[in-house]
Amino acid sequence: MKIVFFDLETTGTLPNRHGIHQISGEIVIDGETKETFDFNVCPNPQAEILEEALKIAGVTKEQILAYPPMSVVFKQFVEMLGKYVDKYDKKDKYYLAGFNNSAFDNPFLRGWFLQNGDNYFGSWFWSNSFDLMILATPHLAHKQPEMENFRLATVAKHLGIEVIEEKLHDASYDIALTKAIYDVIFKA
Repeated sequence: MKIVFFDLETTGTLPNRHGIHQISGEIVIDGETKETFDFNVCPNPQAEILEEALKIAGVTKEQILAYPPMSVVFKQFVEMLGKYVDKYDKKDKYYLAGFNNSAFDNPFLRGWFLQNGDNYFGSWFWSNSFDLMILATPHLAHKQPEMENFRLATVAKHLGIEVIEEKLHDASYDIALTKAIYDVIFKA
């Protein structure tokens, strides 16, 4: 099984208005990490940039506008994917895995492909994905009434995973927490 664990940091919450400025993750094939990645990317020039979103990620507008252009990063990203999947083989694809990725990250990633002139998102990824927020629900359903929320850090803590608060909202750290949640759920 081929999985791309991934997390994004964005300039807002709407895929049709905001852009990606960081994409991080890990490619895991049959339980073995093949590659990790952490790309900073200048958002789509048409993307609206919300200061509130940048504050959460701990970056400035000047920083993200100095990141490599999205076309350059997209090429690197697709070349990396191509090392492990033949996009022309309909039976050779990745599962996407993330925390709340079904509702948030997946639409941004699909939009990023389109913004880069690539209509073949489905050639790389299965249409269904592993959303660790959803998958953690049965494991924590009995605890949820006492939980302050069901965000990544809270879920990780309730599953016994150490969380370093200062590192949250960096996509590379968030994906490490997401993968730790996956490991707890699928090792249980």
